[in-house]
Amino acid sequence: MTQERAVLAGGCFWGVQDLFRGYDGILSTRVGYTGGNTPNATYRNHGTHAEAVEIIFDPARISYRQILEFFFQIHDPST
Repeated sequence: MTQERAVLAGGCFWGVQDLFRGYDGILSTRVGYTGGNTPNATYRNHGTHAEAVEIIFDPARISYRQILEFFFQIHDPST
């Protein structure tokens, strides 16, 4: 089975992860921090990092485009 990866930052990673977790074609999710300058970012010290969700998915069941379409239904990038 082919697997692909998407990393999306959309506010609270727990909420985004929960919404994606049950979506058909999503194989696994993992939360963390991305894009910042703090080494070994943690919940208490993440500096300029954004909260993000890594999504491992099966492209035969869901496309990257479908993932982005769903993401932008649950996240408003203008806020």
